[in-house]
Amino acid sequence: MIYIKTAAEVELMRQSALLVSATLAEIAKLLRPGITTLSLDKTIGEMIRDHGGVPSFLGFHGYPFNSCISVNDVVVHGFPNSGELKDGDIISVDIGIIKNGWHGDHAYTFAIGDVKPEVLKLIRVTKESLYKGIEKAVTGNRIGDIGAAIQEHTEKKYGYGVVRELVGHGLGKSLHEDPQVPNYGKRGTGAKLKEGMALAIEPMINMGKKEVYTESDGWTVRTVDHSPSVHFEHDVAVQKNKADILSDYSIIEAAEKANAHLVVDQAELVS
Repeated sequence: MIYIKTAAEVELMRQSALLVSATLAEIAKLLRPGITTLSLDKTIGEMIRDHGGVPSFLGFHGYPFNSCISVNDVVVHGFPNSGELKDGDIISVDIGIIKNGWHGDHAYTFAIGDVKPEVLKLIRVTKESLYKGIEKAVTGNRIGDIGAAIQEHTEKKYGYGVVRELVGHGLGKSLHEDPQVPNYGKRGTGAKLKEGMALAIEPMINMGKKEVYTESDGWTVRTVDHSPSVHFEHDVAVQKNKADILSDYSIIEAAEKANAHLVVDQAELVS
């Protein structure tokens, strides 16, 4: 069942989403070679609770951490651990928060230090595809329009692998609601979008093959060819003329650009 949110409920969801954004911005300040993802996860949990939230992921189907932190060829659901991040790593940080009974859930991929230009390009293109998908999240369109826009920009234009096994989703009082929001598809197909639907749109794009596998821990998803994978995610409310993005990347981007250890594709800086 797809739940339509009232304007007041969308505003409550925005509060949750913005707390995720603020937490991701704090992580952007801390990222550097030598830091552990386990220490980042601890900071994430503390910040969420200090601001009146509860980590959505902790205990979700038994998940044991506050966040998912996925490095290099890990697509999503990476376990925070005591290994140190290195120069040249890319890191997707995915955070979910419950506040006032409503979920926020989004992700951002960062690049530390001397990351190869082709990997920086993958990050830029994946982020661009997120906004291509969001442009289609308007009343009267269909779910397939979102996926088709993402697929066309990443797979058809650049030859990247679009992950099939994992998709975006509805969001609200539950972390995962209907409808599913694939990052591939055919225009004009799928559920019709209605004003007040809330979606987590999240392209997961591989530099190489689209195929993935799950490790023995039951969570960590990697690319089969161990090529880099990039993940971005925004929380969006469907509206009549233009989607309402509930999360805020601007504060994350400001912290990213202020951190000398982080790098972005120069093409993105120009745009």
